[in-house]
Amino acid sequence: MHITLLVGTVHGNAHRVAQALQLIAGDLQVDIHLLAMDGLNTDVFQLPGAFLICTSTTGSGDVPDNAQAFYHALDAHYLGHVRYGIIALGDSSYGDTYCGGGKLFDARLQDLGAKRIGKMLCIDACETTEPESVAIDWLPSWLAQLANT
Repeated sequence: MHITLLVGTVHGNAHRVAQALQLIAGDLQVDIHLLAMDGLNTDVFQLPGAFLICTSTTGSGDVPDNAQAFYHALDAHYLGHVRYGIIALGDSSYGDTYCGGGKLFDARLQDLGAKRIGKMLCIDACETTEPESVAIDWLPSWLAQLANT
């Protein structure tokens, strides 16, 4: 199974989560290719396999700066062939904007016809200092759901 993991990050936390997932991929018999969102456009969705969006949240619930151009490029492109998952990092003390970066990507991708696999993983900085561990624990069940689609 091939997964392209697209990373939007401000301070590197989402990138560290993505790297941890890439490190355990072999144990789970999956190939994970990591791409920072810098400079990406919708052509990335022509790659084979499924996609994971791993993004932090910045400002008032926005996508990170390195993901802004990619997020805004997701307009009027039908993505019905795309299967994806979301790993969103945030801080629940911010209330309604908690994991806003991930929620924005999720809504935009669904509007374009893409199919989310499983529930979005929201990793709360108020509950864990090791977001990598939370994502590693989540990945096998997400992969199982992906295999059943």
